[in-house]
Amino acid sequence: MEKNNETLSVLRHSCSHIMAQAVQKLFPQAKLAIGPSTADGFYYDFDLTDGYAFTQEDLAKIEEEMKNIIKQNLVFEKYEVEDVDAKIAEFKAEGEIYKAELLEEHRNDNPTLYLTKDKEGNVLFNDLCAGPHIPNTSYIKGNAIKLLKVAGAYWRGDEKNKMLQRIYATAYWNKEDLQGYLTFLEEAEKRDHRKLGKQLDLFSVREELGGGLVLWHPNLAIVREEIENYWRTEHRKRGYVIVNTPQIAKSKLWEISGHMDHYKENMFFIQKDEDSDDQFVVKPMNCPFHILIYQANRHSYRSLPLRMAELGTVYRREKSGALAGLTRVQGFTQDDAHIFCTPEQLVNEINEIIDFVSDTMKIFNMNFEVELSTRPESYVGELANWDLAEAGLKEAMDKRGMQYEINEGDGAFYGPKIDFKVKDAIGRTWQCATIQLDFNLPERFGIKYQDKDGSMKTPVMLHRVVFGSMERFHGILIEHYAGAFPAWLAPNQVTIVPISNDKHADYAEEVYNKMRAKGIRVQLDDRSESMNYKIREALQQHKVPYVCVVGDKEKESNSLAVRKRGVGQVGTFEVDEFINKLLDEIQTKGVNEIGK
Repeated sequence: MEKNNETLSVLRHSCSHIMAQAVQKLFPQAKLAIGPSTADGFYYDFDLTDGYAFTQEDLAKIEEEMKNIIKQNLVFEKYEVEDVDAKIAEFKAEGEIYKAELLEEHRNDNPTLYLTKDKEGNVLFNDLCAGPHIPNTSYIKGNAIKLLKVAGAYWRGDEKNKMLQRIYATAYWNKEDLQGYLTFLEEAEKRDHRKLGKQLDLFSVREELGGGLVLWHPNLAIVREEIENYWRTEHRKRGYVIVNTPQIAKSKLWEISGHMDHYKENMFFIQKDEDSDDQFVVKPMNCPFHILIYQANRHSYRSLPLRMAELGTVYRREKSGALAGLTRVQGFTQDDAHIFCTPEQLVNEINEIIDFVSDTMKIFNMNFEVELSTRPESYVGELANWDLAEAGLKEAMDKRGMQYEINEGDGAFYGPKIDFKVKDAIGRTWQCATIQLDFNLPERFGIKYQDKDGSMKTPVMLHRVVFGSMERFHGILIEHYAGAFPAWLAPNQVTIVPISNDKHADYAEEVYNKMRAKGIRVQLDDRSESMNYKIREALQQHKVPYVCVVGDKEKESNSLAVRKRGVGQVGTFEVDEFINKLLDEIQTKGVNEIGK
């Protein structure tokens, strides 16, 4: 078997069987659920029927037993299940209720088992599985597998079912690749926005407030303010009108839009008054509101495209187990926009959005990959419109020479879409920007424009976000920068440290006031701590971009001794010179960076 990335999932799937075999040897009470490979490794779900919970010490024992199994050079062999009923009965007799359930579900799919056999042909383990697998365990290197953690997982992902124990693990063809991945995990752990959120006092999520509802502390609110200022400026430059819409609406609006039929379980409802038949919904989407604004006026082909944008806060019900810091919440603000255009304008509008996304991600030093998701099996609208829309999306990207993957059948029920997956500083991809074509809402709301020949036609509607949600994008940014925001975003851009409070405090305060007057976010650290401690704390712990030290020489020459985060000393500057250089760095968003 060729050992490459394409066969890595086969290796990992085989390792999941070895892990399950090891678990059942050490914990005979364990019943097996599922154990697939994943993008970064594999996992297996277990039901320890006696209520025992795996510990980190158990993971070490399981890993050691896996190595013992691997050394036996066991063979993986495919076995076709001919008598499904007999096998189901056998599974049930063994207490393997999850295997029995899965086999019942797949009884008409030519189900197969994979057997693990020793040299004498004895079956040591079997698992209901479609495969494929590596030929034998000699392909697995014991020093290239690692069991990572244990987590809870409901059977079939349904919280109404029993909670199982999921062991996450990974495997590579060699120990060097494994070590590279473990180093990556360590770096990702350091960048975890939830930890940095506490360290840098950025945000909090409080139980008494409710899961997935975020409190933006002043430090992160400053970052958001700067990004929102960029957002508003860029939208106006690119021909958008900015609107604001309510947080709630009558349930009738969501019946018209179709969300009641397709999204009801994710919506929050407000109890209606006893004296009224009206029930209100906290908005999960901004789209219907923008359509109502469109409907408020008559439109001709001359008034299109109409580009409408809003930083609109929405609320969507999520399972508590799915919530995670800023990246998965229940209340979030979308940088939402809807474009109403003629079919002839479609390709140009898509290109304009791609330019917007590309220009924006360059500011954050992020590249992106692109995916085109096409018509799903269940869809609304005319097939001809779908074909036209998909062709339009492809044409826009092909004209630019863009590389993109096609996700067949993964579009929304109301139209195809382009997804942009940005890459952060350590190579992880995040879903952010998206462009979606919608045939559903324009028809449901009956919106029209008057064409050149006087006929009334339905406009093409594009849904579009650049950041996705402000909460999620800020979580990504925290991890991308490891909390060390560039100067234009940094909550505190400069810390001034006097060498001696007695001798240099007055000059330090003079510089501080001068910077504040210029709009620089600056702090004066005149605590009675040592100078080196204050410098180290500002640059390393608080991740301030610049520290300006002032002493006798600086006071006499009206200058500053400047230290830069991650670099160290970058020189001595006159006060006005440093202020002008910093303002230039802020205005150019780091293009003209001091000491670069």
